[in-house]
Amino acid sequence: MNARRTFMVLSALGVLALTVANPAFAETASFTDLNQVTTKDKIISLQQRGYLHGVNDKQFQPDAAVTAAQGIQLIVNALSLNIDHIRFIQPPKATHYYAKADNNAWYAPALIIAAHNGLELQADLDPNQVWSREQFLYHLITAIEQHGQLPMINLAPVAIKDGDALTPGYQGAIQRALHFGIVKLDANGNLNPKAAITREEAAELIYNAIEFLQAHPAPAPEGVQP
Repeated sequence: MNARRTFMVLSALGVLALTVANPAFAETASFTDLNQVTTKDKIISLQQRGYLHGVNDKQFQPDAAVTAAQGIQLIVNALSLNIDHIRFIQPPKATHYYAKADNNAWYAPALIIAAHNGLELQADLDPNQVWSREQFLYHLITAIEQHGQLPMINLAPVAIKDGDALTPGYQGAIQRALHFGIVKLDANGNLNPKAAITREEAAELIYNAIEFLQAHPAPAPEGVQP
């Protein structure tokens, strides 16, 4: 069951910003561990634009696995999600939506924002659990479809050699990710959906998603001149 959107009434409360002290994505001027990384330029571009950070002042650790909390923070950052349009009867806490969360953790604001922006996260979400490639892809694609106001599409499914390993509920989103060019199969036609997603892989998907949305902007509200 999805986390409930509680304590919501009307308008703005700027108490929860994304300028949190996040040890998993600490800000840095340059990374020293990207010399052998093929996506180096994409990672640096995202860092320069404030979408992601390193684990410390010098390291990005591209091969490290991404946790649910880190993945959610990346998606929230990439889509500039916020709760500025909401006024709360009482200050929201991450545990109002996700029982296993820590209200004092760096990720707490991002979880609250995610809960109020339609991310299909389970109420029993474990923020510290490592996300798989298919989990991250599913949540990224469904988020950009909602907030990018992408139209419904019919497409011919791409043959995925290890498609039998996909979680059935994720298949549609992953096919759309392939169609959008946000993700590609490997040289053998595999997606490796159950493998833990690395920071390098997540960064590349975020970069590709942002590029896709910039190339396909949401339609302007009716009556509003572009």
